[in-house]
This record gives sequence, structure tokens and C-alpha cells, in this order.
Amino acid sequence: MTSLIVTPNHIVVQNEGNLVSNMDGEKVMLSVATGKYYNLGATGGRIWELIDGPTQVNRLVTLLGEEYDISPSVCEQHVCSFLEHLSREGLIQIREE
Repeated sequence: MTSLIVTPNHIVVQNEGNLVSNMDGEKVMLSVATGKYYNLGATGGRIWELIDGPTQVNRLVTLLGEEYDISPSVCEQHVCSFLEHLSREGLIQIREE
């Protein structure tokens, strides 16, 4: 599994092979490859929706900052941390711009 520090200039996208369902407003995912279940929560589910195609982290931070009325620096910290977790689990691809 790939693990790296995510920066605002990285491009992120979902890996294929995951089954995702909505449960009471939260996204729950099954990795078919590992058999592991993940509860992404409401905000994580929103990030998951936004990275269904290649998306720059800066763009995610801007969109989520507006949707959740959160400062850009705090939003960036949380988004990058969440994406690093998804990367460690092999659920997303991260590449340089």
C-alpha cells in the first residue's frame, strides 16, 4: 500500500473495486480486494463523491471549505489527513500535478 504526505497540489482519484452505499446519510464502503469495511461518515462520504474523477486537493479544500464554512487552513489539514488514510488503505490513487 502506498503511503505519502498529501499536499494541496496533488491529484487524487478513487481506486476501482469498492462497493459504496449510503446508510443514514453516511457512506459505508467495502473493499472487494481486502474484504474490509469502512465508514467514511458524512464528510468523508462527500470527499469520496468529489474524487470520483481526478481532482486536485486544492479544489477539494475550496469546495469543502465553502460547503462546511470552515477556514481553508483547517479544511486543508483535515482533508489531507483523510486522504492520507485512504491512501494507506489503498482506496485512492495520488499523483503529482
